[in-house]
Amino acid sequence: MSNLTMAEKPNFESVSKPLLEVKSLTKKFGDFVANDAIDLVLEAGNIHALLGENGAGKSTLVKMIYGALQPTAGQIIWQGQIVTIENPAAARELGIGMVFQHFSLFEALTVTENISLALPPHLRTSDLEERIANLSQDYGLPLNPRALVVDLSVGERQRIEIVRCLLQEPRLLIMDEPTAVLTPQEAQALFTTLRRLADEGCAVLYISHRLEEVKQLCHDATILRLGEVVAQLDPQQETAGTLAQHMVGSSVHAVSRQDNNQAGDTLLQLTNLYQQADTPFGVDLVDLNLEVRSGEIVAIAGVAGNGQGELFSALSGEVTNQDAAAITIQGQACGHTPINGRRQLQAAFVPEERNGHSAIGDFSLTENILLSRHAVADDQTPLHQGWAGIKRAELAKVNAEVASKYDVRSASIDAEAGSLSGGNLQKFVVGRELDRQPKVLIINQPTWGVDAGAAALIRQALIDLSRQGSAILVISQDLDEIFELADRVAVISRGQLSSSYKASAISREEIGLLMSQEKSAPANEATAQGSS
Repeated sequence: MSNLTMAEKPNFESVSKPLLEVKSLTKKFGDFVANDAIDLVLEAGNIHALLGENGAGKSTLVKMIYGALQPTAGQIIWQGQIVTIENPAAARELGIGMVFQHFSLFEALTVTENISLALPPHLRTSDLEERIANLSQDYGLPLNPRALVVDLSVGERQRIEIVRCLLQEPRLLIMDEPTAVLTPQEAQALFTTLRRLADEGCAVLYISHRLEEVKQLCHDATILRLGEVVAQLDPQQETAGTLAQHMVGSSVHAVSRQDNNQAGDTLLQLTNLYQQADTPFGVDLVDLNLEVRSGEIVAIAGVAGNGQGELFSALSGEVTNQDAAAITIQGQACGHTPINGRRQLQAAFVPEERNGHSAIGDFSLTENILLSRHAVADDQTPLHQGWAGIKRAELAKVNAEVASKYDVRSASIDAEAGSLSGGNLQKFVVGRELDRQPKVLIINQPTWGVDAGAAALIRQALIDLSRQGSAILVISQDLDEIFELADRVAVISRGQLSSSYKASAISREEIGLLMSQEKSAPANEATAQGSS
C-alpha cells in the first residue's frame, strides 16, 4: 500500500501527454445547455476533484467521458488521440472505469454474479470468486463474494462497484460521491485505496461535496457552475469556505443551532424492541430502548450494516412488530401498525435510498408528492378522493412550494423524478416530508450526496422543525452532520443500541469506540441518558 498520507503529486516523467483531455465539450438537451465548452486535463497519477452545486453539470460531463452520453460539440482526447466513446463498454475498453452515485446492481444475485455480469467475457474466469475476495481484501474493501446484494448495506454495495472497476485495471477511475454512504473509517480506507491507485499511475476524477476531504485527498480541482468552468485551482491552497464560495458564487449559509434544554413530551418511544431480520444476512434488532421528545433531534450513529436499515423499516412500519407496545408514536402503541397508519399519527419517513424507495423515477414530481400524502392525519386535508379523484392542482401547488423553498432544480417544474440529479432529488424528498409539518420525523442519511449549500438548507430545515415542537430521529453515518444537528446521540452496533448522550458531552473518539463496541460508554457516565 502507498505511504502517501496527504495529497502529494506522484511524478510520472515517462508520461509525455495527458491521460485525458476534453476540449470545448458541450452538451445540450433541447435548448438547455448542461455543459458549455468545458476544458479539462487529467494527468496519470493525479486525483482531480470535480466540484459544483447539484445541477452544475458534473454528472453530465462524466457521463460523456464514460460514454453514457454523447457530446453535442467538442473533443475527447485519450492519450493524445481524439476518440469517440460510443458507450460505457467502449470506455471500459479504453481503460475508463466509473462508480456511479446510484448503483446498478441486481439485488437477487450474489456479489460475484453481479460483478461477473459487468465484466468482459475474458475476465469471467472460474476463479472469479477467489479474485474478488483477494482484491477486495488487498485494497481495503472487504466483501463476501457469496453474499446476496439484497442483504448488503449501501456502503457494502458501493464496494462491489469499486471492486468491479478495479478488476478491469482502469487507467482512469471516475468516482461520483464515493464517501456519501461511508463512515469516516470507511472513507479513510477508501482514501488509502485511491492514493495507492494514483501511486500506481491511475488517474482519479473525484466528485464530492465534502470539501474537507477534497482538500485532504485531491491534487487539483475544476469547479463548475451552471454548466461552465469557473475555476481550476489547487484545493490545498483553499479553505472549505472558499471552495464552497467558488461553487455557489456566494458565501454558504451557516447552520444556526442552539442547544435545546427544554425538550417536551415524548413523541417517539422504543421499548424493548426486538425485530428479527427477515433475510438470512440481515441484522436482528435486540432490546432497543430510546425516547425522542418534542423539540429535540436525536441522532443514531453507526458503521454501515449494523442494523440501520432494519431499524428504519421497523420505525416506519414497512416491517411491523409482534409487540404493539414496542413502538409508540404520540403515545399510541403502533408496533402492529403499517406505514399509512403511522402517517395518520402525523409521522413522516425519509429512507436512505431516494431513487426507488423514497421516489419513483418514472413518476413526475407531482405524482411523487402523492406517494406519502394519500394517508393523512384527521386534521389534514387529503390530496385525493380515491384514485379517480386526485387533486392534481393542489399537488402541483405543493410541488411548486417544495421546489421554491428547497431550491429543487429540474428541467421543468414537473419533471420525472429520475431526471433530477441526486442532490436535487434528495432536496425534493426531504422537502416533501417537511412540508407536512410532521410531529415525528424519522430520516435516514438526510444529506447523502448533496452539496454544501443544499446540506446547510436541509439541516437548517430539520433544526427549525424540531424547534417548532417536532421530534426528529436522524440516522446518519456522517459525524460532521451528527454534531451539527443533534441534541443527543446514540450508537447502533450489531443491532444493539447504546445509551444516548448529550452531543455536547461526547467526542468523536468515544463515538468510534461505541461503534466498535470496544467501550460501553463515554468517560463521563453522567452524560448518558439510558432510554431518554
